[in-house]
Order: sequence, then structure tokens, then C-alpha cells
Amino acid sequence: MHAIEEARRLVQSADAVIIAAGAGMSADSGLPTFRGDGGFWKAYPALGQQQLSFTDVASPHTFARDPRLAWGFYGHRLKIYRDAQPHDGYRLLIGLALKAELGAFVVTTNVDGHFLRAGFPAEQIWEMHGSIHQLQCLEPCVQDLWPAWSVEPDVDTKACRYLGELPKCPACGGVARPNILMFNDWSWVSDRADSQER
Repeated sequence: MHAIEEARRLVQSADAVIIAAGAGMSADSGLPTFRGDGGFWKAYPALGQQQLSFTDVASPHTFARDPRLAWGFYGHRLKIYRDAQPHDGYRLLIGLALKAELGAFVVTTNVDGHFLRAGFPAEQIWEMHGSIHQLQCLEPCVQDLWPAWSVEPDVDTKACRYLGELPKCPACGGVARPNILMFNDWSWVSDRADSQER
């Protein structure tokens, strides 16, 4: 109990609060964490039947090789991230932020955008791995990013296949992808995350 009281004292006397958050923060909103292939395959049984790991699917190589499979996975995630509501823990953290003279700064590996939706100022969030709510060209032919609001995912969840028209790059007409740092990813446009970090 002494440690909790000491932590409370330190937070209450802080000029600023830095919040570091990962998948556990999203889990309380009902979002899958994909810890290990077991959890991933439970969330996506069709990928488990194919023995595809999270690192296999969460890769720009999958977008190039089988964009309907890649967008089946990311399109489904985009939909569930949009539909889920940030849980009360976000509001508790905002309460701490408001008490600190210099506010709070969020450093997160989450790509769901829930800190922004919960009300944290955009200039105080660093989404280290990007955001599913931003798109980029798969190639990339340009360094531009654009919002994913126009993407309405139509996914066969049993097969994990994207059914609708694939999201396209407005510059070259090629396949677009989420602006998320993936595995073996040498084409991620990091400009937005770099700006947030600064």
C-alpha cells in the first residue's frame, strides 16, 4: 500500500505526466491484443487454419502478394477499432493530465486511435507504430498520408478476405495500406510518427 500512496503523491506533484501504453490499454475496450499465435488464431481462425502467423499477415509483403487477405485482416481491425469505445481508463488519465501544469504526453504502440478519440490533444500523442486511421501508398509512390474515413470495410470474416473495392493510392492508383509500421517493413512512411515524436 505504501508504494501506491508514493505513486499517487508523485503523480499529483508532477509538472507533466508521460503515459506509456501498449496493447493492454486497448484490451479493456474489448480489442484483441494478438499475444502469440494462439491469441491471433483465436481472433482470426481462417488464418490459423492456414498456419499464418501474425508476423506473416502484418507485413507489406502480404499486401503485395495477397492484398485481399491483408485488407481482410486490416479492414476488420479498422472496423472494430472504429466501433469500440475508449474505456473509462482513458478518462481517468485525462483527469490526471488536467491536474498537471504542463499536461500529459502519451507514448503508445497502439494503432487504434483511442487516445485521440478519448480527448487527448493530438499534439500530445506519439503513436510510435502509426495509426490504422491513416493510409499510405504500398510502394510508396509519394510520402503523402490521407485519412481512412472513406474506407468502409466489407470483409468476409470467416475467410478473412476483403470483398469490396480495395483502397487505392490517389496518386498512382495502386493498392493503399494502413500507415502502420509492420513486420519487415521498409516502406512505412514514418513522417507523421516522426513529427509526433518531435
